[in-house]
Amino acid sequence: MTVDMVVCGLGPAGRALAHRGLRRGLSVTVVDPAPDRRWTATYAAWLDELPGWLDPAVPVATIDRPVAWGTRRHEVDRTYTVLDTARLQRSLDIAGAQVVRDRAIDVGRHSVTLASGAVIPGERVIDARGLVRSPARAEQTAYGVIVDGQRAAGIEPSFMDWRTDNGANPGAPPSFLYAVPLGNGSILLEETCLAGRPALGSTELRTRLLHRLRVRDIELGGDEVVERVRFPVEGGRPGPGAFGAAGGFIHPATGYSVAAALGAADELAAGESGRPLSERAVHTLRSIGLRALLALPPNDIPLFFDAFFTLPPRAQRAYLSGRTDLSGTAAAMARLFAAVPMRTRRTLAAAVLPRR
Repeated sequence: MTVDMVVCGLGPAGRALAHRGLRRGLSVTVVDPAPDRRWTATYAAWLDELPGWLDPAVPVATIDRPVAWGTRRHEVDRTYTVLDTARLQRSLDIAGAQVVRDRAIDVGRHSVTLASGAVIPGERVIDARGLVRSPARAEQTAYGVIVDGQRAAGIEPSFMDWRTDNGANPGAPPSFLYAVPLGNGSILLEETCLAGRPALGSTELRTRLLHRLRVRDIELGGDEVVERVRFPVEGGRPGPGAFGAAGGFIHPATGYSVAAALGAADELAAGESGRPLSERAVHTLRSIGLRALLALPPNDIPLFFDAFFTLPPRAQRAYLSGRTDLSGTAAAMARLFAAVPMRTRRTLAAAVLPRR
């Protein structure tokens, strides 16, 4: 029997899509080699990105005006929230779906071939398996520790902190501190390489994080829970048969994708067959933005973000969240180009202009 929808991959994007399909009365088959694996990553989002159907208990910590540091302090006029990962996974209930414990190897429009050789037909087949790592793809990496909030009382919650107190050499690829409360009296302190080809490794990021924390008089006990992050920020392409990271939902300038997938899951489950051209155009613009970001000298990165976080809140939101807002994204990029120093403009222009 052909089911209404086959979802390949049960990360946050695939599970959200299957969940919304079931809520709409669809017959759903999900394919994943480890469908019961527990999610351990920390997920966060801008609060206004989250869909109304999401369990309101999933956001567990909010920051009304998170701080961002380039060379100076900025307050972002937008509420940021950290999600309870276990609760998010439980809330995306897929009871009622047929679960196939296998690996999808060939995903077509109306059928998927599995590693076992079996073929599963479906009215719609959606690839939500994420992205495969490749040396050709820029990646985001991070090394973090979860610390008792009292021990880290001197750390202000921050979306990104590019200050240079992490001990890195001035000409080395830069990294920033990400510091967010987790809602249980603890805080995640994470040294992050925003994007690199290749990206910084865990050992270097750990060294930088420990140096930064010592400078700020925070000593670790050695028994802290560790979080390691590594994933591609490019490689997905918007299209009707792909969703989540595979469908180009990863924002190449931030690495965020979960909130975008949650926000789009219900619409796709409802039967939207196509993806607007504006979404593909925005994806292209953001990919150009990533190319420009990768070309900047390390010392110019904090200046770049100084310029970004002085943009009007509407322009910041358009670039960070407007997946189909072509005019808003283009306008934000134009304003940012005008706001950066002249030498940075030259670098950005050289990075994005077609090569002859």
